Amino acid sequence: MDDETTKAATAVLDAFRRREWMAATAESCTGGLVAGALTEIAGSSDVVDRGFVTYSNEAKQQMLGVPAETLATHGAVSHETAEAMARGALGNSRAHATVSITGVAGPGGGSAEKPVGLVHFAAATRDGTLLHVERRFGDIGRAEVRRRSVLEALALLRQCADEK
Repeated sequence: MDDETTKAATAVLDAFRRREWMAATAESCTGGLVAGALTEIAGSSDVVDRGFVTYSNEAKQQMLGVPAETLATHGAVSHETAEAMARGALGNSRAHATVSITGVAGPGGGSAEKPVGLVHFAAATRDGTLLHVERRFGDIGRAEVRRRSVLEALALLRQCADEK
């Protein structure tokens, strides 16, 4: 893990410890990298409850309760799906805050409407906060899209803890 990611993950863990909160992740294009970044740090078990890797639409529906109609109408890479994933992770965990990530990491799979590098993020908290961020990283390579997505997700979790 690079220094920037380690620093961001440590800041999330520290912020959540101050609030005595737990976190959960719901990841698609990052495939568990956010949970991996958090759990790379020793002692993270007091903060990290669980991570959901929901790469397929079926997994999003079964594990997180994302409605089939949301996926059919808006697609897996959408604001609506990211929010449903974050809410689903909250409902299926002991977490106080969750973050979700769904996007097109590339190199293929993009379209004019949803190009490579488009990633949607959402965060949800038990008190009803729901945040959404859309990033268009561009065709910067799969590894870099995923790395930047991890950093964005960690920043969203930190924002949830810091806003309270």
